[in-house]
Amino acid sequence: MNKYLGLAAGCIIAVSVSACSKKAPETLPPPAVQTAPSAATQQPAAPARIVPGSQADFVNQMSGRDTIFFDTDRYNIDSEDAAALRAQAEWLARYPEKRARVEGHADERGTREYNLALGERRANAAKNYLVSLGISETRITVLSYGEERPAATASNEAAWAQNRRAVTITID
Repeated sequence: MNKYLGLAAGCIIAVSVSACSKKAPETLPPPAVQTAPSAATQQPAAPARIVPGSQADFVNQMSGRDTIFFDTDRYNIDSEDAAALRAQAEWLARYPEKRARVEGHADERGTREYNLALGERRANAAKNYLVSLGISETRITVLSYGEERPAATASNEAAWAQNRRAVTITID
């Protein structure tokens, strides 16, 4: 009995599929006519408008200075980091209603707990520097991702150097 049910089900499916198949049209449409592109299609697309005070504006204005990098097992702010943080503080001073989050990261070496703690120390170092430049402490939060969100996934010094960082993002 089951053999016949399976055979009947197979026939029903085959008939259903064949009933849905398309048949070739009797006449084909004429080929597309090539025309010269209009002036509107020759224009390059206008760049997206960046809203002043937005995260896109922050990233654009920072030109890579939204991220600072650290040496292995370190969380001190060097002169290059200080220059980036001064640029961030100037932007934040122009938009006093904006808040920021500093996200701390570490490379994959070390335990998860150690890397989370190190990421937090890095984020706090950046936050403290921004506060020292006059940005209200209440406008800045910190979050550590430790090794969980690598910028580079290789296991070599070049990748690790990219992952030892603190990234500032703006939030509403």
